[in-house]
Amino acid sequence: MIEKIRIPTPAGIFDALACGDEDGREVLLLHGFPETSLEWEFQLTALGAGGCRAVAPDQRGYSPGVRPADVRDYRVEELVGDVAAIADELGWRRFDLVGHDWGAVVAWAAADAMPARIRTLTAVSVPHPVAFAKARAEDPDQAERARYISRFQRPGEPERAFLADGAAALARVYAGKVPPEHVEAYVTRFCQPGALTAALNWYRALDLGGTTGPVSVPTLFVWSTEDTAIGSTGALATENYVTGPYRFEILEDVSHWIPEETPEELTRMIMEHLLAHRD
Repeated sequence: MIEKIRIPTPAGIFDALACGDEDGREVLLLHGFPETSLEWEFQLTALGAGGCRAVAPDQRGYSPGVRPADVRDYRVEELVGDVAAIADELGWRRFDLVGHDWGAVVAWAAADAMPARIRTLTAVSVPHPVAFAKARAEDPDQAERARYISRFQRPGEPERAFLADGAAALARVYAGKVPPEHVEAYVTRFCQPGALTAALNWYRALDLGGTTGPVSVPTLFVWSTEDTAIGSTGALATENYVTGPYRFEILEDVSHWIPEETPEELTRMIMEHLLAHRD
């Protein structure tokens, strides 16, 4: 059964969902934009039933208790620091890390920054940040797909667009691929004062952080062919930025919303990856 927990850290209190026995294998799941820990509902239940202690926090800006006003406080370095602080509070010396969308960006950076603590990495949808940046700079197709990023970085404009007419544009983002009850929960969350701005501040801080290096931990990367934001160039190049054991899976005819559109298939891959790397 999924439980709601609160995780105090020096940055503030993170809200989170958790499942599984306290002494189970430690798995931390990081959500993307514009979602919350609810994104991992299926995976939390399955991992918890499979002998894991699975925890999915509402990340910085998404948790009301950790919502700084300064854009610089949303740099990737700060987000990686949150991962370490959450693991510390949970008493986890080593853990498996799973991330989707922006959660994958943080997970890539965390795996580079603290490889001794991360047993395995599972990145969903978003390639290694350097592979993605190169694709965005050199591949016209990826540059076109990523035009939304510059729009999201403009102060105030995306908030007005997303929340107009009862947040109709925000609801359309999920393209009918996310369960309606999840969409309702997300829209309700981002209509709260300051919530959407905090989430968009991740984009506004994008160019303020450092560079993620090659990743040495065992890595599973899952990409889908119908992802409108992420093309194949960066996805295929990601293998060049993983020095450890690497598995690349392509989901045909699946959109960007992999954890919620094909939860059974993704969960099977995650579990296989965990079982293949027990140390």
